Amino acid sequence: MRRPKGNRTRKAVAKRFKITASGKVMRSRAGKRHLLATKSAKRRRSLGSSKEVDPTDKYRITQSLPFSH
Repeated sequence: MRRPKGNRTRKAVAKRFKITASGKVMRSRAGKRHLLATKSAKRRRSLGSSKEVDPTDKYRITQSLPFSH
């Protein structure tokens, strides 16, 4: 059977970014997978928090997530 046409969510983008209720695009920080013993506790705590995406990338991400905004 043929799949019906329409917008599709890019799943790779959906796993990496979240769109908040106010429309901000949030991302997780890189660098918390391994080699954590060499990083300070302050640095490890900051890596746990999420950060807003740069405005230059926001448009492309929102286009890849058609049902989230």
